[in-house]
Amino acid sequence: MAGGRFGNGGARNGNSARNFPGGDSLQTVSIELHGKKMKANYRVSDTRMQIILPEAMKPSGDKLKINIAYGFNIPEYGSDRLGRLQTKNGEIFEVAQWYPRMAVYDDVEGWNTLPYLTAEFYLEYGNFDYTINVPANFLVGGSGELVNGAEVLTGAQQKRLAQAATSDKTVIVRGPEEVTQAGSRPGGKNGRLTWHFRCQRARDVAWAASAAFAWDAAKMNLPSGRKSLAMSLYPAEAAGDTAWSRSTEYVKKSIEFNSKQWYEYTYPVATNVAGVVGGMEYPGIVFCGAKAKKASLWSVTDHEFGHNWFPMIVGSNERKYPWMDEGFNTFINILSSKEFNNGEYKQLADVEGRTAVGLLYALLAPEADVPYTVPDVTQARNLGFAAYSKTGYGLYLLRQEILGPERFDYAFRSYIQRWAFKHPTPRDFFRTMNNVAGEDLTWFWHEWFFENWLLDQAVTTVTYVNQDPTKGALITIENKGQAAMPVTAEVKETSGKTTTVHLPVEIWQRGGTWTFRYNSTTPLTQVTLNPTNILPDVNRSNNVWRAATMTE
Repeated sequence: MAGGRFGNGGARNGNSARNFPGGDSLQTVSIELHGKKMKANYRVSDTRMQIILPEAMKPSGDKLKINIAYGFNIPEYGSDRLGRLQTKNGEIFEVAQWYPRMAVYDDVEGWNTLPYLTAEFYLEYGNFDYTINVPANFLVGGSGELVNGAEVLTGAQQKRLAQAATSDKTVIVRGPEEVTQAGSRPGGKNGRLTWHFRCQRARDVAWAASAAFAWDAAKMNLPSGRKSLAMSLYPAEAAGDTAWSRSTEYVKKSIEFNSKQWYEYTYPVATNVAGVVGGMEYPGIVFCGAKAKKASLWSVTDHEFGHNWFPMIVGSNERKYPWMDEGFNTFINILSSKEFNNGEYKQLADVEGRTAVGLLYALLAPEADVPYTVPDVTQARNLGFAAYSKTGYGLYLLRQEILGPERFDYAFRSYIQRWAFKHPTPRDFFRTMNNVAGEDLTWFWHEWFFENWLLDQAVTTVTYVNQDPTKGALITIENKGQAAMPVTAEVKETSGKTTTVHLPVEIWQRGGTWTFRYNSTTPLTQVTLNPTNILPDVNRSNNVWRAATMTE
């Protein structure tokens, strides 16, 4: 069992407040086993609590109940996972990783006890039923479905929320101008209200509360026709020059695309909260920076809700294999950004122009870590490369250059379907993709995830059959690096004809050079490999051959 723990290192991996008494403060721990209630015999080491049972549980059908009374202080800034933001109308509380939870027990590792450090968790699935008691003037957003809306919302808010459930356009549930109006909140017993939420088949829950929240919502159109709501909670001032007035649109379109493209979103609500946290994901709810603007808010919203597929639906071990979490999500973000409003933020999806070049710098760094590793040996400065960009871009290359979108999408969807609400290992992913795509991709998995090999494709010579261009050209190319990839060659002739030739990666199985015949009718003027620059070729100067007359 692991509770929240926040260090003092500052930034994303530590709480900025020195000596903050963070984490769970255990008060009492009791158990009920075989009809007997008793005080638990337990020990705590770092973030792990181990309960020693008085007798073994039966192999099947047995139950153990654990009751824990604990306290939890909310830091002002909790490692960019939770915290408090002061606004002109009150504090915004974002609360996550706030309760003790069971460690995963699987058939590969047994109990997964890798230290959680200050990052996210590897969690088991379950059904959550929880209540939040707050001042009556607060609004609360939480993972799952609000059960008692009639008790905590005004009549007007209930009607507006019902309207939002049938509207593709954003409906204001509590407008920025209403935040300071007492009539926008119902009275409660002793000035307090209890919000009741249920979240089914989830690995965690988080919530946010504030008197400062404006609130809007819209329906999401899921493939099965099941109802789900996109919602946003943000301070009144964020509705001005920031993009938060479009937040619900971002949530809606991100989730609708991924639901249609990969696997249907599984929660009844998706809530985006503006606060002190720059970007963090939890089932059905995400925290994004209150000052985020335009494309940056789309990007962080799309990324954090993308995590509802990895690792919320597909329960990979993000502590041990962060690339199966962050990298897979980075990949699906590429496609969703290309799709959003027909490319409104196309600069975010310009992976050929940005990512391949950025990847080159990281690949050329001798100290770069490979993706297939664990945090204990991944240098902090390399985490973004190994876990995010290399993995995300590698899957994009696999889709665009190796398998093609049709075969890749079928295999990737099959992986999600087979491992939804389960705990896959890297080998499970590799095997599924190989089997469903119908191709042995071992070479790709090895060079992309286990190595940082460099790619260097070159054009070496061009000759003509019987020295006659009308009878065809013989083009020799070379693979100078350790990495192998398919070849795309753009061939231009003096006639003005331009032809693109695609060669599979298998040409390199017989060595580092390959000669192919091109059916020319006139002399060639230029041959260019990797013409779109989609491949991370480390030496683009040898990608082009030009006829001698073109250089004189």
